[in-house]
Amino acid sequence: MSQILTATAKSDLAGAQFQVHKNDLNKTRFADVTLHADDLQADQILVKVDSFALTANNITYAQLGDMMSYWGFFPTDADKWGIIPVWGFADVIASRHPTIAVDERIFGYFPMATHLVMTPGKLTDSNFIEAAPHRAKLPPAYNSYLRITTDPAFSEDFEAYQALLRPLFITSFLLDDFLVDEKFFGAQTVILSSASSKTAFGLARLLHQHKVATVVGLTSPSNRAFVEGLGCYDRVVTYDEIGKQPVEDAVYVDFAGSTEVRRAIHTHYGDSLKYSCAVGLAHGEMSPPGKGLPGPKPIFFFAPDRIVKRSKDWGRGGVETRLNSAWTDFVPVLQGWIKVIRGNGRSATEAAYRALLSGGVAPNEGHVLSLWD
Repeated sequence: MSQILTATAKSDLAGAQFQVHKNDLNKTRFADVTLHADDLQADQILVKVDSFALTANNITYAQLGDMMSYWGFFPTDADKWGIIPVWGFADVIASRHPTIAVDERIFGYFPMATHLVMTPGKLTDSNFIEAAPHRAKLPPAYNSYLRITTDPAFSEDFEAYQALLRPLFITSFLLDDFLVDEKFFGAQTVILSSASSKTAFGLARLLHQHKVATVVGLTSPSNRAFVEGLGCYDRVVTYDEIGKQPVEDAVYVDFAGSTEVRRAIHTHYGDSLKYSCAVGLAHGEMSPPGKGLPGPKPIFFFAPDRIVKRSKDWGRGGVETRLNSAWTDFVPVLQGWIKVIRGNGRSATEAAYRALLSGGVAPNEGHVLSLWD
């Protein structure tokens, strides 16, 4: 059940936040807040969060909220309640910044809320960094915001797909870069669990284009037809068929986070498993990578660390240029893969959240939401 909270401020600009209990993600509430442009400090802006995507990736943010500091981006007044970060679009509705005008549209990391006060820093024509003091020690990859009017990869026709998949595709892109850079650790096969997940099939498409390694997708029987229809996996295998696969030199990229699946892969491939990479929690388990497994120790892949490395390797703008090129090539195929489902208002937002939390969203669906009716 949702609760309604009320907070008072100096004016009557009404807003709201969708909050979840940090220790029980099934508990939610809406917090009413009040804001006013007159409260802005020098160099701050007030944005209206227009729309945002909600995917299984955001559920992972909540599950790892304390471990990976995701609760720290948009803190609340109550320690036990947090705001899940989402990716989406916002419009500037008030500004005390000398070079950011009202009505400018931006894309990036926002709260599940109607508004956000921001402190832009390190501005370029194409982006800026959120310089709020409480975000200084958080991963910098989440503090960068794109200015839409100068974003070369932006297309209004694909705006919903950008919210849904561009942030996930960044991880796909970085994983692909990592595996290619490591020459697949000497393996000829790359196995992806939760193959129907958006980050997994983004990676699968990039790997498939190289035509260097065999790309194997692990999925449930109910999602098999969807995964096969994507056309980016060389072989699609259900979880109960793992033990029937040929034992060959392989790399495992674990988007599922399932202890059972991880153990099955490590047991079956043993020393032929050249690398085991933990990425996500699509199956909702909070287990550690695992001790005592045959083969290599699973290692967690943290995309922001890879961005830092490649920013040093490729220089200023190098990551963005390569990513934009890959994204521009990828986004047209999404219309045939993903059906966008839009929802406005509190009820629609909560319904989509609960569906994702329970695993009730089909792999070919993507929710784009707004707290505005």
